[in-house]
Amino acid sequence: MLTEDIKKEIDSHIHEPQHRAAACTEALRIVQRHRGWIDDESIREVAAYLGMSSHELDSVATFFNLIHRRPVGRHVIRICASVSCWVMGYDALRDGLLKHLGVGMGQTTPDGRFTVVPNQCLGCCDHAPALMIDRDLHRDVNLAALKELLEPYR
Repeated sequence: MLTEDIKKEIDSHIHEPQHRAAACTEALRIVQRHRGWIDDESIREVAAYLGMSSHELDSVATFFNLIHRRPVGRHVIRICASVSCWVMGYDALRDGLLKHLGVGMGQTTPDGRFTVVPNQCLGCCDHAPALMIDRDLHRDVNLAALKELLEPYR
């Protein structure tokens, strides 16, 4: 159930009452920040609150790669899979990261700390390869520095 605090936060993003659905992306981000991910019940609740159908909101939630439709770890690692990162060592970085964490792409570590997902572009092609941990962007990432890079998130 949407709490009053969550509703107030969503309301702060509704600039025109007749267009409540325009705040749907921000509403999903708010609920995800509080709950960790967006389950089917959250979709139904937010859709009803914004005057949308569940199907409309689900199509928004599944379009944006920053919205999680299943549980994720405490820290989400988005590894850039763009052409620039691929040319500059994406495969080796991805394989090293997954091996170090002991998971496959899209999986969460057994301790629930990290989930690794691909991201089509992080917008820093001049500093490839890149990855993002939560909201922290890391550029020019190499395998040698990977363990040290993850340490603050442990």
